[in-house]
Amino acid sequence: MAHANGSVVNTETGAVRGAERHGAFEYRGIPYAAPPVGTLRWALPQAPAAWTGVRDGAAFGPACPQQARFNLTEGSTQEDCLSLNVSVPRQIKPGQKLPVLFWIHGGAFVGGSSNLYRLDKLAAQGNVVVVSVNYRLGAFSFMPHAALEDGAHHNGNYGLEDQRMAMAWVQRNIAAFGGDPRKVTIAGESAGAGSVCMHLASGDKVKGLFQQAIVQSAGCLQPMKTVTEAQVVGQSLAAALGCKGSDSEIAQCLRAQPVEAILEKQGEYAQQHPEDFIPFAPVTGTPEQPNATLPRSVRQAIEQQQFLQIPLMLGGTRHEVGLYVGYFWQAAKAGKGMALDAAHFPAWLKHFYGAEKVETIQKQYTPSRGWTQEGELAQTLARLLSDYTPGIGINNCLYLHTADALRRYFAASGKKLPLYQFEFADESAPVLGVGISQPYPDFVMGSVHSTELNYLFPKLSNTQKIDAPELSPQSAKLADQMVAQWAQFVRTGNPNRAGLPAWPAYAGPSSVMLLVPGASGAYDADKQHQCSAFWQRHFQLP
Repeated sequence: MAHANGSVVNTETGAVRGAERHGAFEYRGIPYAAPPVGTLRWALPQAPAAWTGVRDGAAFGPACPQQARFNLTEGSTQEDCLSLNVSVPRQIKPGQKLPVLFWIHGGAFVGGSSNLYRLDKLAAQGNVVVVSVNYRLGAFSFMPHAALEDGAHHNGNYGLEDQRMAMAWVQRNIAAFGGDPRKVTIAGESAGAGSVCMHLASGDKVKGLFQQAIVQSAGCLQPMKTVTEAQVVGQSLAAALGCKGSDSEIAQCLRAQPVEAILEKQGEYAQQHPEDFIPFAPVTGTPEQPNATLPRSVRQAIEQQQFLQIPLMLGGTRHEVGLYVGYFWQAAKAGKGMALDAAHFPAWLKHFYGAEKVETIQKQYTPSRGWTQEGELAQTLARLLSDYTPGIGINNCLYLHTADALRRYFAASGKKLPLYQFEFADESAPVLGVGISQPYPDFVMGSVHSTELNYLFPKLSNTQKIDAPELSPQSAKLADQMVAQWAQFVRTGNPNRAGLPAWPAYAGPSSVMLLVPGASGAYDADKQHQCSAFWQRHFQLP
């Protein structure tokens, strides 16, 4: 169809009117599933009701229920939240079918929303159709409990089923917007990337829904809890909410609870169990306790040759965990956490690596002269946690370990499947006021977790204001380069084209694409992060 400002597109459930913004036509807040309330709370997503007339697609839909976090993100109590957004480049021609990028937001599986992301830059500059989606979060999705078992064994993964429902919507509707349903790339960052990993490991469940994938800041091989292991969380929350009795009585009680009460107990559980870094997350099934959404882990999918064999692009940021070290710094300044000083350095190491590894890691990472400058120890902790952390799926050695496993897997299949790895390392990427609020830490944070998102989605501020500062001129050039590379991958399964820095297919850690202003190119990520020289000697990576 021919798009114009205020143009109307007919979807299977009704017509929606778009609006032109920044060189793209935007259709926002389109329901793809019914509100998950009442008996649909902790149940598979169902088709939305049709509407009459023309729906206004000018505004994003509300975020799914979540608590505000880090004195930055915004809370929500809206369960009628299962909507998606479509952005179409203004230059699309009548009858044209463009490749589609399907974006899954991050937020540690307890936060985030599609209403934080401007899709127009990727659509307009990349000349692709971009879709973003909301999905259920936290206890409303990733909290298995025997009382919530539906007989089909989807317990604990309803957010992933929401994502698949939205992918199926794309297959049926995206052609009306000018998208090609046969050329869909799913992509995500952090929890969104972890979701992509889960879909890749469940090829029998997502057949025909997408043809390529991009994983940003998630090590697909990070071990996951099984349904059985994670049910302790659901049992604890049900008890805290006063829900007891038979399974049917517990389920009825949980479904009757106010959103605010569930979120309050969810937050309390996380605070009471700091050793459980991500208590609400997707769970895998076992023969004894099956799960139809995720029958197997990524490791099992690779070993059983069930992992999808499609073009992949993977990677993350150089100082991933530095963002969380910034939060630790803020907590310490507020008197709510351990100090980031030499006296407490062993305790930090023990928390993340166990007591038996403290001396070895301390010796490897402590400067010979000690820490002589303000904030230097925090930088050291950020660096080593970003190199490798066993309990957290965002670290660079795990990214390389995952890429190596997939390279061997693809090679063994006899197919020449493209695999591309990247590391984002722009040290001037905006963090202060974007990923972390005041008071600002006293150390240089660098390219921490999620900083690359501003280069793909303009002015991302982790709030609905979408008002982050403009990128510096050099960073803006890198952003244009990245948009071109991401879009080229969406079109062809290969990020290379004339005029862009050469990006080698992944053939080992020395073929990682380093994304920095003015000097992008292949480099040795293993050497940078001491993976084979140190971490793999002292830890068995998953």
